[in-house]
Amino acid sequence: MSTPLVIVRGAGSALVLTQDEGGALPHVVHWGTDLPDAVLGDLAHLTGAPVPHNQPDAPWHVSVLPTSGQGWLGTPALEVHRAGGRTAPRWVATLEGGDHDATVRATASDIGLDVVVRYRLDEHGVLTVETELTNTAAEGEPVDVGALRAVLPLPTRADEVLDLTGRWCRERAPQRRPLTDGTWVRTGRRGRTGHDATLLMAAGTTGFGFRSGEVWATHVAWSGNHEHLVERLPEGAGAHAAVLGGGEALTPGEVRLAPGETYRAPSVVFVHSTEGLDGITRALVRHQRAQPGYRTTARPLVLNTWEAVYFQTDLDHLRRLADTAAAIGVERFVLDDGWFGSRRDDHRGLGDWVVSHEVWPDGLSPLVDHVKGLGMEFGLWFEPEMVNLDSDLVRANPHWVLGPVAGAPLPSRHQHVLDLANPDAFAHVLEAMSSLVAEFGIDFIKWDHNRDLHEVVRTDGSGTDRPAVHAQTSATYRLVDELRRRHPGLEIESCSSGGARVDLGVLERTDRVWTSDCNDALERVAIQRWTGLLVPPERMGTHIGPPTAHTTHRHLDLSLRMLVALGGHAGLEWDITTCSADELDALRAWSALYRELRPLLHGGDAVRSDHPDPALVVGGVVAPDRSAAVFSVVQAVSGRGVAPGVVPLRGLDAGRRYRVRVRSEAGLPAVIQVHPPAWWDAALGDGIVVSGAALGEVGLALPVLAPAQGFLLHLEGVDA
Repeated sequence: MSTPLVIVRGAGSALVLTQDEGGALPHVVHWGTDLPDAVLGDLAHLTGAPVPHNQPDAPWHVSVLPTSGQGWLGTPALEVHRAGGRTAPRWVATLEGGDHDATVRATASDIGLDVVVRYRLDEHGVLTVETELTNTAAEGEPVDVGALRAVLPLPTRADEVLDLTGRWCRERAPQRRPLTDGTWVRTGRRGRTGHDATLLMAAGTTGFGFRSGEVWATHVAWSGNHEHLVERLPEGAGAHAAVLGGGEALTPGEVRLAPGETYRAPSVVFVHSTEGLDGITRALVRHQRAQPGYRTTARPLVLNTWEAVYFQTDLDHLRRLADTAAAIGVERFVLDDGWFGSRRDDHRGLGDWVVSHEVWPDGLSPLVDHVKGLGMEFGLWFEPEMVNLDSDLVRANPHWVLGPVAGAPLPSRHQHVLDLANPDAFAHVLEAMSSLVAEFGIDFIKWDHNRDLHEVVRTDGSGTDRPAVHAQTSATYRLVDELRRRHPGLEIESCSSGGARVDLGVLERTDRVWTSDCNDALERVAIQRWTGLLVPPERMGTHIGPPTAHTTHRHLDLSLRMLVALGGHAGLEWDITTCSADELDALRAWSALYRELRPLLHGGDAVRSDHPDPALVVGGVVAPDRSAAVFSVVQAVSGRGVAPGVVPLRGLDAGRRYRVRVRSEAGLPAVIQVHPPAWWDAALGDGIVVSGAALGEVGLALPVLAPAQGFLLHLEGVDA
């Protein structure tokens, strides 16, 4: 007989747990759509597992910490041992919370171990699972932790899996597969989240898309090694079909708990939606926007100097660049790499966070004062976790380089890793950065991390090599947190050779991410679309690059580059002192449009079209009260049909009428083949007024565009 159900609810989702008699570990009865109490009360009677042939002789369930001792023969949630022994706890557990409390807490003890699993379901529908393990033995061998995962059950109707992969300059490319027997696990062992990391692992009903289908998704909020998995066994998972979850990917010996010590696993986030992937995104974005410390001030228009000057940091040129930027409406000027030490290229000087007297004989003040005198904020680039061997820091402190006793690991991008878990190295970097922030009144740090980590071990005081990713990641978090504590107004961007460190762990303590090193607007269409599964647009750096993209050498019209850059926290990465008068006029109008629309662009809910032809990409944001919307329309490559047809604009209020305009300030398509649809000319002027029902259920006939062309639709509700 079961104890009463424990229920937590949020935004139409519910988590229901119960516990069998005798103090067994609790198990999840239901995770999905919320139902009335009376209906949920029936679930305990309806979801009891059968007892098939050649299986355990009594019904079993996937517990909150499933292992083989409870019947689960898939990937265990807990892997521990003490010097090779005592690996199989028989937990005695308690379950508390739920109902009017948004948190459920399961605790269990055995063999000198305490485990706590907390479930928090917020008002946006985001379920956060926090798990911790404590070695409660008074003495004896330490506890080696191999894994501490969070998993939740999936129903049979979840039969497809979507996750993301990628590489440098092609982050977050989607891939799908049927959910079949076996384990689909995505493990990242790069020492950072990785260009190939899946932001989310999602399982859903057949054919689920952005606007349709039921979806269950998970994300590990951690910037070090990690894993996401979905797993189905032929016998199922008790009364359920499969499990979904993840956790930190630990190296043997990486977490060893002495008596009294606790390992707190990274938070694992779960979201359920009956409205496709857009429902998942809406919950995750609202969850982030509600977090303490989240920046709600207008996101300033940025100019970053990297693709404008690279290492050629000439003061007169930078002043002209700042003058031009201020004249077109830029609000934040960021000086990138090359301002410090002997750093004239990427082979030397990294780690020497002292202003170069060679380049800046009068220090940074002449540039900082000039930028701030123009009314702009000033930002500066750092890469605090990395060093060149050819640097004053390494020459003075060679033991601060992360690596084994046998010698330094493989170099990558001419860099090695600074051991931030070393207290002296940590203090050195903290004081160097903090003093520069204070001296120059730095408003913003672009925090880079330009390599994967190989052979990530550190040498302890006894000369023994120890796995170091967990310690390095934790130390990086502490460094960011302490800088923010000392300088509360300081904003920080997570850049990692583009988008290789994008996760809720780093986003909890930074203000935005650099989405990709690729500023090719055509590549950015897909990169930004899929990054937006997790990342709010106001936290996603989206810049206009030069006419010929640095990374792809493709030449694109300014109109497309401006349009795509409006999809996030907008900026420029371009030497705009070389622009023509017409280009500067276009940029000035574009920046004014960005300032006009950013409350909507950065405060709305994502809406993405499931158009059957992937060549046509339609998406945008709708205000939470559905009073306004912005949609971008991009013809990425040639369409498979002669015309794109009538495309619905979803997410609108069916009972409201909208004025629909094409905003030319975002850039107009250079080529519309033959004649545009009848509404086009009017929409370029005062607009057309039509119902939300017609736009959402039927749609808008789109013009036939040449490849790499697009435009912006702005919808505003009008009085009846």
